[in-house]
Amino acid sequence: MIIVLLGPPGAGKGTQCKRIIEKYNLTHLSSGDILRKERSDGSELGKKAQSFMDSGQLVPDDVIISMMVSAINASDGGCVLDGFPRTTVQAVELDKALDSENKKIDAIVNLQIEDAVIENRLTGRRSCPACGEVYHLETLKPKKDGFCDKCSDQELVQRPDDKPEVVKNRLVTYHAQTAAVVGYYKKSGYKIFNVNADNEIDKITAEVFSMLDGLVAV
Repeated sequence: MIIVLLGPPGAGKGTQCKRIIEKYNLTHLSSGDILRKERSDGSELGKKAQSFMDSGQLVPDDVIISMMVSAINASDGGCVLDGFPRTTVQAVELDKALDSENKKIDAIVNLQIEDAVIENRLTGRRSCPACGEVYHLETLKPKKDGFCDKCSDQELVQRPDDKPEVVKNRLVTYHAQTAAVVGYYKKSGYKIFNVNADNEIDKITAEVFSMLDGLVAV
């Protein structure tokens, strides 16, 4: 089963992906995580993507498409695509690549939420550079202010792409390009599950599972 999870940055795609893959035994493929790792490793791909990521812009299609198609083909038993495709060009190329492998997207889960909520979520987010644990200044505070619960001596940081000016740019980019992907999938006849992401995490998960359970039962 191949699931595409869509939604603006900060909509909770990462959280819901983790729950989906555990329940349905799928591979979580996050374009953002893969690109950040490449950047951290200092690879050629990472160097090429760094300037785009830090300014909140989309990584060029040719880079992201080749990377994600390779990851999809390497996944065993299905996957959830988190943060990909982000443009209609990527969506079209993904369809072509999957068709050549006799694979297809089974459903699109679209998380919907207002920009104002997104801005508060992202600008208040802090993460541990050592283990990757994520916190929030208001809703998910660490036990010791400014430090990771798991890595007690590790100070939390704000990711460059979570700074206020970058968040605004990311949202502008999303509405200008990524939101059009939903329209593409509608025209192509895919099953699209729209979910209210401005809700309690467990309620969002329950709604997503209810939709996907029906798909699995078919």
